[in-house]
Amino acid sequence: MRHSQLRAFHHVAALGGFSRAAEALFLTQPAISEQVRKLEQAHDVLLFHRERKRVRLTETGEHLFLLTKQLFEVEQRIADYMTETRAAVEGELRIIADSAHHVIDLLGQFRQRYPGVTVSLRSGNTEEILAELRSYNAEIGVIGEAPSGPDMTMLDLGEAPIIAFAARGLLGDPAAGLTLHEAAQFPLILREAGSKTRASLDDAAARHGLVLTPAIAAEGREAVREIVASGAGIGFVSLAEFGHDPRIVQIPLNGVDLRMRETIVHLGQRREVRVIRAFMEFARAGAPA
Repeated sequence: MRHSQLRAFHHVAALGGFSRAAEALFLTQPAISEQVRKLEQAHDVLLFHRERKRVRLTETGEHLFLLTKQLFEVEQRIADYMTETRAAVEGELRIIADSAHHVIDLLGQFRQRYPGVTVSLRSGNTEEILAELRSYNAEIGVIGEAPSGPDMTMLDLGEAPIIAFAARGLLGDPAAGLTLHEAAQFPLILREAGSKTRASLDDAAARHGLVLTPAIAAEGREAVREIVASGAGIGFVSLAEFGHDPRIVQIPLNGVDLRMRETIVHLGQRREVRVIRAFMEFARAGAPA
């Protein structure tokens, strides 16, 4: 049983709905629903009757809600006490990420908890991120997979499949998907060398006796998105980073199972830097089960 699951349940019960709980916790509604689902599944119970857009507590849910009221009241008292007695966490937290998508929810909550911390966020590929961390030019990195070096401390954020995407209307039936061989018949818009997404694609293509030659190599995910949206060709991205853009459509990749992990990292020897320790503790509390 995870604290995040109980917190999600408690807010849904207290506020009367998943959307309201998501707003209160600065999370997405699917994230709240998933936490409650995992709690129910892990203990083989039904906590809510779901009726269209309304929810009602089951008898089991009512008993648990009474307990979580007590739990979070005590937690608030502890937080109030610690706020009065602890030294404030202040300073600068510089984050460099291959995709900001994975830490956006965390940052808003972190700033509420530690208003004395100034956060800056910029993008980079994996090689750049690790180099900046090792050069003390950033405190926190978010990368596509765990680094091979022993000098980094890591927190796994989970994985998502790599998909292709194209401008709406470029393919007749994008939902049918493409093989890598079929995708290679289109102009390919690929990330720069050093991108883990591109490296994963190149490795998969090599296993199929194929070389993926970019029509355009663009630096950064947003640059690839804009070029693809113009109709210039097909790009590739982690599904978790696809986002919502009416100009483009997802295309499943058939015949391959390519996945991208996302990992929060920092230089191990800096683990006791107060702002780093505070962020990592905060991130661990909110990481998926």
